[in-house]
Amino acid sequence: MPDHAANVPEGRIAVVDVGSNSLRLVVFERLGAALLPLLNEKVMCGLGRGIADTGRLNRDGVELALANMQRFVTLARGLGVDHLAIIATAAVREATDGVAFAEMIERLCGVQVRIIDGVEEARLSATGVLAGIPDADGVVGDLGGGSVELVRVGGSGGAPAIGAGVTLPLGPLRLAEQGDNRKGIAETIERVVAGTAILREASGKTLYLVGGAWRAIARLHMEQARYPLHIIHQYTITRAQAESFLDIVARLSRRSLERITTINRKRLEVVPMAATILRRLVAAGRPEQLVFSAFGLREGYAHGLLPAEPRLDPLVAACIGVAGSQSRSRSDGDRLQAWTAPLFPALSGSARRLHRAACWLSDIAWAEHPDYRAEHAFTRSLRMPVGAIGHAERVFIASVLHARYGGAADDPIRAATRPLLDDRAAGEARSLGLALRLAYTLCGGALDLLAGVRLVREDDGLVLELPASGSLFTGEAVQRRFDALSRALGLGARSTRRRSPSPVPA
Repeated sequence: MPDHAANVPEGRIAVVDVGSNSLRLVVFERLGAALLPLLNEKVMCGLGRGIADTGRLNRDGVELALANMQRFVTLARGLGVDHLAIIATAAVREATDGVAFAEMIERLCGVQVRIIDGVEEARLSATGVLAGIPDADGVVGDLGGGSVELVRVGGSGGAPAIGAGVTLPLGPLRLAEQGDNRKGIAETIERVVAGTAILREASGKTLYLVGGAWRAIARLHMEQARYPLHIIHQYTITRAQAESFLDIVARLSRRSLERITTINRKRLEVVPMAATILRRLVAAGRPEQLVFSAFGLREGYAHGLLPAEPRLDPLVAACIGVAGSQSRSRSDGDRLQAWTAPLFPALSGSARRLHRAACWLSDIAWAEHPDYRAEHAFTRSLRMPVGAIGHAERVFIASVLHARYGGAADDPIRAATRPLLDDRAAGEARSLGLALRLAYTLCGGALDLLAGVRLVREDDGLVLELPASGSLFTGEAVQRRFDALSRALGLGARSTRRRSPSPVPA
């Protein structure tokens, strides 16, 4: 498996994940130091169905997988990927005909299939979680159809660390071979979990959950809680919330499942078993909270191809990449952050990070109809397919851009997500957005011109300091937006002043 490969792909990376339950292709677009999903397609093949009894891959699953594998490889090549990997996990490595199946794929598609062991699978999943949640500290649990991989992450006090990992034979497809014998299934899970020391390292920390069946559980919880943001990545629930909800989901009947229309039918079949497994892991590990991750093995593999140094913050790297492709020429979020910094003198490191990300995204809606720019900027930034950002942080950045494009404070589009941001953060976001709106009014998007004007926050108010002469930075629109910024900051006094002329050399 690559880990910061010497030959770094310049553009697109494709990963085909051959799992026990699903076959999935993800094509990543490389934007500088960031990876954004360009294509994401899955097929529920069920390769591992029946493997506990027969020791072989499911015949129907093999046929479906081979047909779709050829499609996936053709799609990846048609998209001009620079790197294509096929990675097979639990079902293929355990089945007696797994190697023969992999060789068949290689003959049909002309691409090597890499059958990885459980330790490597756990490491790649952990790498993916850290790519999407850099400060993760706890245990990663990756549920496939045939196994659960557990691995310790974080806790080193320095750079993100990956500790020991273990594979447990507890996949939903594997356990389903016991039929409706709930007592036998519970005893099997209990016996395996009881000897798993790594779970104790989740106590009081976080259990990070990877895998389609667990993501389906997160989606069900979102619906039950009427959560306003339908983004799985970094969706967080407490242990108490998880325990009661998992007890309900584990007992769902087929009839109840059939009434759920938002989740793939084949995925729904394994959800009660996935909930049963997770309930026992939670009971054994006693984590403080559960965090669902959309990043896992595929993202871990792809990020392992990127150079290790210098490594930008993943969120900022993604925003720089988006700005490079969607902003007007010479976009420079760092210049904008420096220009607005005097307004926010006591920011924490995490707050500065969000300001920087928002500044880089501040020109992404320039090509939209003026009446819809605020709405477009808000929804687009809120739903960006990037990691390394929590839900409240998403709402903060989206609120900044909404104000930057003139959105009203009471705009209904913000109503659903407003509870995710406290009043202080909401006020800060609006102030930053209005500061950016003023900046673009002053310079018209030619950011170099901002060198001639600056904001100064003083004890008695806000000052817009202008050059000694000239009318470039004056006008009704400038004054109106300067006044709006002052009011948002709660500064009653506001004024403009000219710099003193430079003395003429004798």
